[in-house]
Amino acid sequence: TAFIFFTALPFVLLLHIDLIHGEYTVESADYVIEGKAECHYMNGTQRVRLLERWFYNQEEFVYFDSDVGYYIPKTEFGRPAAENWNKNKDIIEQRKAEMQTFCIYNYGAFETVGITGRRVKPTIKISLIHEDPHSEHHMLACNVNGFYPSEIEVKWYRNGVEESAQVQSTDIFQNGDWTFQILVMLETEITKGDTFTCEVLHSSLETPSRVDWHPQESDSGKKKVVTGIVGFVLGT
Repeated sequence: TAFIFFTALPFVLLLHIDLIHGEYTVESADYVIEGKAECHYMNGTQRVRLLERWFYNQEEFVYFDSDVGYYIPKTEFGRPAAENWNKNKDIIEQRKAEMQTFCIYNYGAFETVGITGRRVKPTIKISLIHEDPHSEHHMLACNVNGFYPSEIEVKWYRNGVEESAQVQSTDIFQNGDWTFQILVMLETEITKGDTFTCEVLHSSLETPSRVDWHPQESDSGKKKVVTGIVGFVLGT
């Protein structure tokens, strides 16, 4: 699924991996009103859905959905706006027409410049975040970087068995070069002989990509201490 944001008001295009945003924001000391509109593409242009969404202080209160053909209130605050806009046939017809004049028209432009169908393989790096050498519990971090589009799945395995209970993930970050990155962390006990695997599933990969990490015992051998890369830095 791909998206394009637009609005009849002045807007800025912000290009993401599979998401193109156009946003209009009005700010004052007391409130922020934001309008966004999205073109959702399924199987190219075989099915296109237009959403025009409105937010008040980061809460969506009303939106237009081309699948139903009118504005829908999400809160009581948005009900008067939806009722007024739905009564205006010119506004409704303009929104319906934008399916063809904006969404479908611009999809062809994205194909021309190579945006649609673009695939970039991720790089995968495992690091140990080692906070307390006397504790049996440690944090492993799998940094998946430089992938496009943004949809991705990252899994952790310990000795071939999937771990999920103690897994935490950051949001997906934009690198600023039309690629993304994500950090997925596993809190776990680590003993010598363990094998930890970070598995990544992404549309750029024909098969899942897997990277292994093995702990090392300290030279003293008196305490169970593992060595690795301490800390991590997000960014390119």
